[in-house]
Amino acid sequence: MKRNLIRLGLSLMAVVFTAIPAFAQAPEAGGRGDLGKGLGLLGAIIGMGIAAGLCGIGQGRVAAAACEGMARNPSAYNRVQIALVLGLAFIETLVIFTLVVVLLNAPKP
Repeated sequence: MKRNLIRLGLSLMAVVFTAIPAFAQAPEAGGRGDLGKGLGLLGAIIGMGIAAGLCGIGQGRVAAAACEGMARNPSAYNRVQIALVLGLAFIETLVIFTLVVVLLNAPKP
């Protein structure tokens, strides 16, 4: 439990310290500054990173469960393989949707 709290603390510190360059930018003279663009891009990058990381974890768990199921019951290989491919496709589709949303909402440089 203590190790997880340390990891969480270090992760939060990394996110906070990566936002510092966005705050250090000088505002634009004519109107809206670059701060909104920088924070929007930072949020898009962090959101895509979280989605990709959780996708990797999900795909690993699906593949592990499929391997375990095939090892326990080799005669069900075809059914497990079909369910595995469908599950992996759905997980990957969620990440692709996240990428599309990030690309549509990310500020243009």
